[in-house]
Amino acid sequence: MSGCMLCPRKCGARREENEIGMCHVGADIFISRAAPHHFEEPPISGTRGSGTVFFAGCSLGCIFCQNKEISCDAVGKCVSEEELGEICLSLAATGVHNLNLVTGTHYTDRIARVLQRIKPKLKIPVVWNSSGYERPETLRLLEGLVDIYLPDFKYFSAELAKACSNAQDYKEVAVAALREMYRQVGAVRYDENGMLRRGTVVRHLVLPGQREDTAAVLETLAKTLPVSNILLSLMRQYTPDFAPQTAPKYLQRRVTTFEYEQALLKAQELGFTGFTQGKDAASAAFTPDFHT
Repeated sequence: MSGCMLCPRKCGARREENEIGMCHVGADIFISRAAPHHFEEPPISGTRGSGTVFFAGCSLGCIFCQNKEISCDAVGKCVSEEELGEICLSLAATGVHNLNLVTGTHYTDRIARVLQRIKPKLKIPVVWNSSGYERPETLRLLEGLVDIYLPDFKYFSAELAKACSNAQDYKEVAVAALREMYRQVGAVRYDENGMLRRGTVVRHLVLPGQREDTAAVLETLAKTLPVSNILLSLMRQYTPDFAPQTAPKYLQRRVTTFEYEQALLKAQELGFTGFTQGKDAASAAFTPDFHT
């Protein structure tokens, strides 16, 4: 495409000239890891793991990202569309519960072509695992190809989104993306073993010192999508290990038990069901090893 407009940054990088975009990648597809992953939500990981393909680069670029090595430094292996398709099929053949495509926004057009070719051979759902910072026009390329959307809804405040991700339009963009995701896949559905087959699971990472923002995110989500038809994953895994010393002071500590419990109470008050995390999740040890 001439002048990449896949993500909300719309930076116009000229892919045909291998120009590097704001996502830190150019014309080629780079993947950083393709393997079963056992630390997603229970009906996604199950007992055999989720078949995750981590894509290098990222169009959002949070300053506290635990996958900074691949999201900002774009560390990974260059693959063709044909090779990506074979990797996905080989991963599916290991017995994983789903094919989990992580941070692929900036490759959406190419991933869509791959899925169109391999989808008839897949016997498992396809998961689109993203920051939530997506253009509805780009998401429409995935209609009929993705079964489960697993987006973040990170921020309500434009100031917080600016400070953490240089994306003051995050809330408005994410709300439009969530609506498009839900339009495509509808209410959550499970198979006979309790594994997720279809639907939307929205993740929210509770940040230290941001109780009001979390409450506003949850209230906005409840107004945007039918609470009874989606799942909420309320995450406690924020760790300052990955935040630079220049980050705002509130990012230099972990979330307190009180802060997380207040977020949980708000979610319950709004009628959400889904998943929670214990305080042991706030550890760098849960970051995948991208060198294996």
